[in-house]
Amino acid sequence: MTIPCGWSTLTENLLSITRIENGTLPLRRDAELIGDIFHEALSHVDRRAAEREIRVELEDDMLMANMDARLIVQVIINIVNNAVKYTPPGTDITLSARREGDTVRVEIADTGPGIPQEAQGRLFQMFYTAGNDRGDGRRGLGLGLALCKSIVEAHGGKIGMRANEPHGSVFFFTLQAEEIKL
Repeated sequence: MTIPCGWSTLTENLLSITRIENGTLPLRRDAELIGDIFHEALSHVDRRAAEREIRVELEDDMLMANMDARLIVQVIINIVNNAVKYTPPGTDITLSARREGDTVRVEIADTGPGIPQEAQGRLFQMFYTAGNDRGDGRRGLGLGLALCKSIVEAHGGKIGMRANEPHGSVFFFTLQAEEIKL
């Protein structure tokens, strides 16, 4: 029996969420440059991302955070891919990061149509899709942002979203800041 590709991804995401939340997925944390993490994530985003203007804005090229790089790359890929999925070609997507006390705040902002107010509080729940049709007419499974939440919280960070005035969305998360050791 052949398992459809979507079911394979669904199963992997559910297993990952379960393993992260019950502590059986060990985090391999290290000090990482945020710019390197952005670059790695952007090399793996949906090919339709080329139809968007994607920018990276860092307050400091040496900005570092403590993380399991492979998992945080996945968080960024998921959020950027959502921006690509739910916004029209020509939309601006900006990845930024800045130091805030002992944390690094990462933001991924788009200038698309935004997310209805009534949906914003449920975005990080498993299987919630906000009723938005994707550009290709299909709906997602509602696991990507739940997985992102599990990963960020396993790192001791917080994740959320807000409106990007005058239109669009900003997804953000925090990680523990690291200093460069000379």
